[in-house]
Amino acid sequence: MSKKALKFAALICFVVCVILWVPNVLLEVASPFWMLTFLIGPIGLALGLVGKHYFLAILNFIMTFSFFWIMAIGYYFLGP
Repeated sequence: MSKKALKFAALICFVVCVILWVPNVLLEVASPFWMLTFLIGPIGLALGLVGKHYFLAILNFIMTFSFFWIMAIGYYFLGP
């Protein structure tokens, strides 16, 4: 694959991961599809690293562990 194709694929992985969180975070609908971030995030991370687009690799890395970030933010602001 060319670097442009790898960049586009990594960007698509990031966007899909963000879209998977929309029902849970913004719409407050319990959707189990957010768990796909554990599969799509590492794929985007690998594509970003192979294509040497480190910013996209970092974004996909963050999305890989987004569950923990969102839980921490939720507990911090909403409290137990």
